[in-house]
Amino acid sequence: MDETGGNGHLDGNAADGGCPNGGLPFDVFSKQCPSRGTLEHVTGRWGGLTLGALYEESLRFNALRRRVDGVSEKMLSQTLHALERDGLVHREAQPTNPPRVDYELTPLGRQVTEQLLGLIHLVEGRMSEVLVARGRYDESHAVRGV
Repeated sequence: MDETGGNGHLDGNAADGGCPNGGLPFDVFSKQCPSRGTLEHVTGRWGGLTLGALYEESLRFNALRRRVDGVSEKMLSQTLHALERDGLVHREAQPTNPPRVDYELTPLGRQVTEQLLGLIHLVEGRMSEVLVARGRYDESHAVRGV
């Protein structure tokens, strides 16, 4: 049996930060389970891109914003706060003038991002098939007017 109790779910309850469901395993399909929020932070539009960018190297805020093309300053800030709160990103403020703040993945953040990068690489590697499927879909739905 592994750390998940052999069922793929980490056991937890509300007292130890688990799901508030009487000590049942963490379950992202339960709306009350905190694991759902973390999954949303990781797989959301900006969370996944931010984690992927930080996997390559530690970055300052503006460098990270340039790497994650299209993210606003406000959204990147909110994303970083959520990922830091979840223990996936570490924020290091240097006592310099002007202040310097670097962001890097924690060990947990690296582990999560490695899994996420597998999905990213799969999607990128199969985009030609996705584009063909989209074309077929769009063509068939344009004919029906749907």
